[in-house]
Amino acid sequence: MQFESKAIHIGRQVDPNTGAVTTPIHLSSTYERQGDGLYINDTMYSRSKNPNRRSLEECLTSLENGFDTIAFSSGMAAITAVIESLPTDKPQRIILPVEMYFGVKLLLDKTDIGRRFEFEMVDMTDLKAVEKIINEKPTGMVWIESPSNPQINITDIKAVVALAEKVGAVTVVDNTTASPLYQQPLSLGADFSLHSVTKYIGGHSDVLLGAVIAKENSEMLESMRLHQANKGGVPSPFECWLALRGIETLAIRMRAHSENAMAVAKFLEAHEKVSAVHYPGLETHPSYEIAKNQMSGYGGLLSFEVVGGEKEALKVANSVKMIVQATSLGSTHSYIEHRASVEKELTISPESLLRLSVGLENAIDIKADLAQALDNI
Repeated sequence: MQFESKAIHIGRQVDPNTGAVTTPIHLSSTYERQGDGLYINDTMYSRSKNPNRRSLEECLTSLENGFDTIAFSSGMAAITAVIESLPTDKPQRIILPVEMYFGVKLLLDKTDIGRRFEFEMVDMTDLKAVEKIINEKPTGMVWIESPSNPQINITDIKAVVALAEKVGAVTVVDNTTASPLYQQPLSLGADFSLHSVTKYIGGHSDVLLGAVIAKENSEMLESMRLHQANKGGVPSPFECWLALRGIETLAIRMRAHSENAMAVAKFLEAHEKVSAVHYPGLETHPSYEIAKNQMSGYGGLLSFEVVGGEKEALKVANSVKMIVQATSLGSTHSYIEHRASVEKELTISPESLLRLSVGLENAIDIKADLAQALDNI
């Protein structure tokens, strides 16, 4: 079955009781125990198992050709579960990319996670630096984010996985910005693929949800499953239902996002008031060849740097009319944001940089809005 068909059918069936084609929402928190002491489909209590959540997990597993998926109440809940599930017989040292989702930086800086594990950061685009830091001390996990957010760096996933495997480290790829359609980390050798389902998979900025897809069964996967049920970071049935609805159009949406983003990236690259454009689909991107080899498309996220600096970048962000100045990405709406002013003292984003999540509006209108905003500086 091809990707588009899996997205519509896997994890769902026509309801046998009513004939409903669309999956019902199962809001019940508790389920009847049978006379033999067992439960239908082992569903006893919605925190430990829910039909809508299981449908979503089965669908995501199929889309990335994995062994199983565990869904969480948010992307950050998924990230926390992965880190906390690192087996105790492995070194508690985790290698992270310097350029990564800001929420992970806050997790390390503001919570006990940062004190309970040893974290070190490296430029994941520099394979020699990655090899050096992995081998400096025993390493238990290597965390990859590609394309990265917001500077859109590309990591050679297969090469980094090979380096991690040599020392027995677990590999995790944050695949949020690429989506399952355009990148398959498990087929590139990674142990786990992680998503903020809130973004492209949900696709409409109306879901808060995360998921981890495993390549194979393992102690770590079982630990995450126990983490989900017993620490309570489970998504609601309605959130799972919304995510499944979003998945049905994922392939079509991602192709439209990618087409729009390429048009916008080329427009910005040619603009005299833009000093740099970061988009993996541009041949001028320093890791274009790597992206071309491991991705089947380039997605809807890009960033660009405005001539002048922070003042000029903020003026552009404040001057858009149709594009929404908001955080997040992967929605039907186009979003623009000045990341340095959001991340403050923890930022490594250039002050001139604006992140742009290119939505599903007509590319002509997106370019026109950016053009008038750039004219204001």
